[in-house]
Amino acid sequence: MNTGIVIFLIVLFAAALAGTFFAFRQEENKIKRYEEEGVTPQDEIKRSLDYEKSSLKSNVPIQLWIYSIAIFLSLLAFVIYLIL
Repeated sequence: MNTGIVIFLIVLFAAALAGTFFAFRQEENKIKRYEEEGVTPQDEIKRSLDYEKSSLKSNVPIQLWIYSIAIFLSLLAFVIYLIL
């Protein structure tokens, strides 16, 4: 039973890590798109303000869900370990 929980937690950690990299890749693609469009100081200021507004609305909630689920499932696995 211990091996199963360890494997489960490793898979859970990998899923959380994959979700984090997914969010990172989204931002990286935005940066590449901005670089292709060209850069002016006004564009950089506008992009910075847009990022501040949109990041809190899109990326932070995604990461909160990823880590909330990961923590909940880890605690559940720990409780199962204690019971069995």
